[in-house]
Amino acid sequence: MFNRILLATDGSDHSNRAIDQAVKMVEPYKDNVHMDLIYAVDGETSKEDVLKYGDSHIATAKRKEKLLETVDLVKEKGVSSDIIILHGEPEEVLTDYANEHDYDCVVIGSRGRNKLQTLILGSVSHKLLKYIQKPVIVVK
Repeated sequence: MFNRILLATDGSDHSNRAIDQAVKMVEPYKDNVHMDLIYAVDGETSKEDVLKYGDSHIATAKRKEKLLETVDLVKEKGVSSDIIILHGEPEEVLTDYANEHDYDCVVIGSRGRNKLQTLILGSVSHKLLKYIQKPVIVVK
């Protein structure tokens, strides 16, 4: 049984499917489970958000606000959760964070790129599978 789960999210449909699946997976044990929702903000997104909102503190607040809906959804299902926001390249900061903290499992959504896109661009989920040193579940 997984008691501490790290859920990578960015508010996309792919990550929302992963969250839904994780909540279903722990349903029988929900009173004993805690899920941390983690969002990695890369440099480009961070710059765009600051330009959009005019201030880095407001941008951070808006990111948290966006993720609070997901936290509320998870809590409605009876699972406790928190938000963690990191800055940096997602595959690097998520891998480091997951490996440095005591999680039983990491759950991520698959973006669903085609074979050519994955070959050329790689995928965050593939890199996480390769470098995180604990069980990783990729939800399609």
